[in-house]
Order: sequence, then C-alpha cells, then structure tokens
Amino acid sequence: MFIPATREEMEALKWDSLDVILVTGDSYIDHPSIGVSVIGHVLMDAGFKVGIIAQPDTGSDRDIARLGCPGLFWGVTSCSIDSMVANYTPAGRKRRSDDYTPGGINNARPDRAVIAYTNLIRRFFKDTCPIVLGGIEASLRRIAHFDFWTESVRRSILFDAKADILVYGMGERAVIELAQCIRDKRDYRAVKGLCYISGEKPLSCLELPEYELAAKDNRAFIEMSVLFLENTGYQGAEKLCQRHADRYLVQNPPQPPLTGRDLDRVYEMDYERDHHPLYEHKGRVKALDTIRFSITTHRGCFGGCSFCSISPHQGRRVSSRSAQSLVTEAEGLTRHRLFKGIIADVGGPTANMYSMQCVQGATRGMCRNRQCLFPVVCEKMKVDHSALIALLRRLRKIPGVKRVFVASGIRHDLIMADAEYGREYLKELVMHHISGQMKIAPEHIVDHVLGCMGKPGAATLIAFKDLFYQLNHDAGKRQFLTYYLIAAHPGCTLDDMKKLKTFSVKELRTNPEQVQIFTPLPSTISAVMYYTQTDPFTGQGLFVEKDRAIRQKHKDIILAKKRIGKSRVRR
Repeated sequence: MFIPATREEMEALKWDSLDVILVTGDSYIDHPSIGVSVIGHVLMDAGFKVGIIAQPDTGSDRDIARLGCPGLFWGVTSCSIDSMVANYTPAGRKRRSDDYTPGGINNARPDRAVIAYTNLIRRFFKDTCPIVLGGIEASLRRIAHFDFWTESVRRSILFDAKADILVYGMGERAVIELAQCIRDKRDYRAVKGLCYISGEKPLSCLELPEYELAAKDNRAFIEMSVLFLENTGYQGAEKLCQRHADRYLVQNPPQPPLTGRDLDRVYEMDYERDHHPLYEHKGRVKALDTIRFSITTHRGCFGGCSFCSISPHQGRRVSSRSAQSLVTEAEGLTRHRLFKGIIADVGGPTANMYSMQCVQGATRGMCRNRQCLFPVVCEKMKVDHSALIALLRRLRKIPGVKRVFVASGIRHDLIMADAEYGREYLKELVMHHISGQMKIAPEHIVDHVLGCMGKPGAATLIAFKDLFYQLNHDAGKRQFLTYYLIAAHPGCTLDDMKKLKTFSVKELRTNPEQVQIFTPLPSTISAVMYYTQTDPFTGQGLFVEKDRAIRQKHKDIILAKKRIGKSRVRR
C-alpha cells in the first residue's frame, strides 16, 4: 500500500493525526530501493502512523501543512542522492533533467534540501516536535566536512539545518528505537546510529579535532577524517564527539546491519512499486523505468573505493538477503499489473558481492588498517560466486519470468579472483543476464592514480576483458563491455588522462563515452585528498587539479574520437 500522502488517505485508515511525517526531495515512489519509502513502511510495520510529503513548495505552507503536525517527529531527507549532486554537474552547471521529479525537469528540489526543508518546517510550525534528519545527504555531512560547492569546510549539517537529531546509515533499527523512545518519553540519546547536539562533552567518547581547527588546518582535517572513517564499522566503533564553538556534535556508535530475517522482512513489505497518484498529473518519473522491477540482493560494499560514499553510509560489511526471500519477491513481481516478464536488475551496490564475507569480519569486524580488494583481493575475503549463480538460475525458472538482467555494476577483479566459480559466473552473465553490453568501472589504468582511488591494476582488467570476449565468441554472441572512467581524480594529471586514452584505444579497442569528472563527495577519502592535496594515509603531497576548465579538458581527452585499428581480441 501507499503510505498516506493526503488527508483523504489518512481518513481512509481512520487516522486523525500522524506520529511521523517524512519529507523528501524526490517525488514519492513506493519502492524498496527508495529510502524514504522503506523507512515509512518499517515505521508503519512497527505500529506508527506515518505520512509522506514529497517535494514540498518551500515558499508557502501549501504542502508542508497538508497532513498537520506529527505527534512524535518530522523526518527530513534530501533525496536518493545528495541534493547538490542531483542539482549540479561537476563543472558547476545546473542539471536540467531529474529522473526523480515528475516530468523530468530539475525544478522541484532545492539546493541543500535538508536545510531548506527543516527551515520550512520551523517557519510554519513554531515550537514543533523534533526534526530528524536522515538519508545520504545528512549521513555524509554528519561531522565537519569539505563542501565542493563552496570550496570550504562546513559544520555538521545538524548545526546548519538547526535540526534536533540525525539518523545516519541504513536507519531502520535506529528510527524505530527513536520513535519508541519519544513515544514513551524516554531519553533517546543512547540509541545507536544517532547524532545529536550537546552542551557538554560526553564523559566517554573519542574527540575529533574541533570544527574551527579542522576548517583551517589541513593536518587537523586529515586527523578528523581518518578517525571518523575508522569508526564507521559497527564492531569496535567508538562514540565520537566534535566541538563546534560552545557545543558538541555527538555521534553514537553505529547500529549493527540488518541480517537474516530482519533484512528479508524490509524488502518483503507491501510496496506498490509505483508513483503515488497525488503526483502523477505532473508527469512521468523516469527512475521508475529502471527500478520498478529491480530486486536488491544485498547491502554494503567492501570495495573500499576512495571516491565512493557507500562505505561511510552503508558500511563495508555486506549483508545479503536469503535466496528464498529473493525468489518470493520475484514471484510477486509476476503478479504486478505492469509486469511483462523482465526483471530489470538483480543486484546491490556491487552486484557480485552477494553472499560474500570476510572470514573474520562477521565476528571481529572489518580491518581498520587495510582494504579488502586493494592492492589485491585479501586472502581472508571469501570470494565465492556459487550462491549468486544458484540464485540467478532459480530466478530464471520462475513461471512468468522471461529474462533476468544484472544491470548493477560488477567488480571484475572479484570474478578473476574466484578460481573455482568466477568463470562460471561470468559465463552465466554472458549467456543469460546481459543485453548487448556489460558495464564495469575500472575508472583508470595509471598505477599511481589507481592507488589514490583504491582500484585494481590494468593487468586484471585486460585478463577480464579477454575472458569476456572469449566467452561471447564461444557462445556465438556479440556483446560488449562498457567502461566507466573518472577524469581529474586527485593524483591525476593531463598526461595521465592521455595515457588512459591511449590504453582505451589500443588495449580496450574503444572510444569511451561513460566518463565522469571527479566530484569530491562529503566524508569520502577522495574528498580529503582533493581538499588537502595530501594522501591522508601516507602524508605525501598529491597533485590535484582544481581549475574547472582544465578538469573539463581531462574529460575531453577521453571523449575525443580516435581511429581504432583491427581488434586483437575476439568479439
């Protein structure tokens, strides 16, 4: 069912008022891959009355007052991604289109949406109940952080938004515990996965360098960032605090990730997999074309890419759903009125990490001082694609399912590291689960740039490419690889981009088109590198291109068309 978005829907449920109202910068899509939808359903499943207000007008109370004032708290999220990333290109230009806004025009989400919506609530609801921030924008900005759009270090978003509480990470457990505490008039400050503001330093916590110092001293900023990132894993993480003027930002240790039946339950709830009727008159939401009939297999990513926000948000430990839960969800798709037999995607943050775990990670936590896949795949990481192979075969056999695609990105180095099942898994993809092309993300090929990114070397990429095309040749198929690349990452020069272009033409036999200029996302390692021009782990200086015109040249080098000679690989 849809979570109520109108008074009429509240009345149909015989609700006079709501416990929680969720405010989001995306249009309301009721789907298990949409965070605000998941949180709403989880709260309702726990017995709370919940409503959603999507993309409210920030100039009036027309939308924000539609459902009244909640009894427990407001929940505010920007959207499925950071609102500044959603609204602006890496070159600083306003994005014209928006897949999560009806009609596809980027005109409904304000910049820094979390702050804008909190101000909107305070404007029309004086002395209201607590305002709780959540979602990726709030999660990655929960401590002092570098902000690319102002080229400055900003305070925790809790201070800038003047909100009361912040739920970070995948917040199902935290938000339920919080709602129960507020309902029962108990102190919520011990709930894991929360941040709050305190007038006093907690008695027991790890203190980060204060905001004022981190904002002007690179060494303090690096120290702050490393301590923060070391305490994102739920096992062994300490309570953190950071002074901002005369108050403290307090971050409780993270919640343990959902696993087993709890994770399955979240995805098995009654989602409509559709756009709420209230917003349909505004136009089609393009994102639905991709996600409506997609299935999420797991959460978390142990890839450890320096530029990626998944680790500081979802965590490095992978939590996988049971195969039966995934099959049950797929069977449910066949009964949807719009289903035509195609499951568009079966995957997660990285599609082929399903059911993989570090042999010590589940009991001792993920290592703080080493990466799982860089410079090579760690020997303690259980790389085994057999469970994923079995799952895909089960999904293909479901009556009413014609095709099952894997559209999420894969880690090609994981496939090559799996001596027993890697080739078999790739063969499954080639034979059944891709349509014309497969996307992988080598990002670069120059060693010192890859070192900054935390990505595998070119030799692994070439070996994977050759295996992919060999399997296609053997199967009589003509399918291709699409390569996602990053331009102007810290450590990368124009000369490095020329080397990448030469490699792409001569070794990959392609003129790449999927090239993204690097954007320093808050609280990522690459953002630390960009801001400080220093490797935070070695202390060595880095070349960082900050001139926007030259950053564009980095991308243009890759996009330039060059003649590709006769292929040396079978296609």
